[in-house]
Amino acid sequence: MQDNNAKVAPGMYVELGYDLYEIAPDGTQVTVHQTDADDPERIIFGVTEGVLEPLEKALDGLKVGEAFDVTVTSEKAFGAYDKEKVIDLDREIFVVDGKFDSETVKVGAAVPMMTSEGYRIMGRVLNISGDKVTMDFNHPLAGRDVRFCGKVLAVRPATEEELHPVHHGCGCGCDHGHDDCGCGDDHCGCGDSCDCDDHAGHRGPGSSCDCGSCR
Repeated sequence: MQDNNAKVAPGMYVELGYDLYEIAPDGTQVTVHQTDADDPERIIFGVTEGVLEPLEKALDGLKVGEAFDVTVTSEKAFGAYDKEKVIDLDREIFVVDGKFDSETVKVGAAVPMMTSEGYRIMGRVLNISGDKVTMDFNHPLAGRDVRFCGKVLAVRPATEEELHPVHHGCGCGCDHGHDDCGCGDDHCGCGDSCDCDDHAGHRGPGSSCDCGSCR
């Protein structure tokens, strides 16, 4: 049974419903991700990795039904946009069964890649030209301030299994893997030099992309 007096604290299982806004330089806010009671954000407070520190501070001590509204600067969110994370990869990496995978690899598409250490990451296709595919491995919200506006939907003590998960959330303070906000395991654990030499699990020539670490 839900204890409505339970507070968000380390070791507590927490469900969140919120809107995530991207804040443009002119102050315009655009919704890029939403969660609600039907598909809440689930975290173990103080355990789930990647929860942004300002969001974590805003949640600490809240009860079920209480609201939060926190703006996070780009420096404390997903970092500055790094031009070095835009790299050219050999077109042959994206060849499947002898043919270039044009259904998946097209300008603007988010494409799953695999690092040399076996971590799955997402890159966005910027350009396809000749024998090269230009990929951007920056977080989709890199260089942007963001705003979380929502409320706490559930709080209870976490189970032993929940306290020792195999996978953790990343980035947006969440464990979702939605492409719209770029959070989740698809963008986690890149390391400092990721050698993005896989496309959808197929090995290809390595290329150091310096994707950076999970935020």
